[in-house]
Amino acid sequence: PHISNHTDFDALRLNPQIDINYVRHTQAIPNVDLIIIPGSKNVISDLAFLKNEGWEEQIKRHLRYGGKVLGICGGLQMLGTDIYDPAGVESSTQHCKGLALGDFTTQLGVEKVLTQASAVMYLNGGEAQVTGYEIHAGQSRGPALEQPLLKFTTHPQSVTHDGFVSSDNSIAGTYLHGLFDSSAASQLILDWVLPSSGIEQHIDINTHREQQLTRLADMCKQHLDIPQITKIYQNW
Repeated sequence: PHISNHTDFDALRLNPQIDINYVRHTQAIPNVDLIIIPGSKNVISDLAFLKNEGWEEQIKRHLRYGGKVLGICGGLQMLGTDIYDPAGVESSTQHCKGLALGDFTTQLGVEKVLTQASAVMYLNGGEAQVTGYEIHAGQSRGPALEQPLLKFTTHPQSVTHDGFVSSDNSIAGTYLHGLFDSSAASQLILDWVLPSSGIEQHIDINTHREQQLTRLADMCKQHLDIPQITKIYQNW
């Protein structure tokens, strides 16, 4: 219910070779290749919701049958063993058990991490450059993070690595938003999920967004009296 950063998945949604769906209240997770647990504005509350929907068991069944799971930001935090909120940053619940799909814990804090960063993603024996941003409260620590998904090439806080890949190569997680905006990183993830599938991630999301903005500008130019609007603004 508190999903954040829907734009993380725009590039996937625009690819005609990929069928992407949001699983909603009362729905079961369908037969899929990849389950993505997205970011959240209230991780503890959304984790409780996820469990109440029966999705925890469905995610673990999906993994048993060879599926892949990716957690992004709050989704990463949910993959760990425990989430602590001693300062009541998100709610009055100070502790909850995670999905225990990675050996690490998260403690939410008052200070929010807000950064842009570049990194190299290492997955399934391959690598790809990726640029994105972090926006989260909390720090994660534990043995699982010793096998990171990303190693930063530039980070304003001198952080060296981020996220994790499970020892069986079926689960990955990261704090970095914008993974799929990079065609190379998207392709690396697709090849991890479905090796030799032939699916190509050719969507350049930045070009697409520029095209949409140009279309909007052209429509405004065609149908609005720009000189009159300028005159009104100048006489305000």
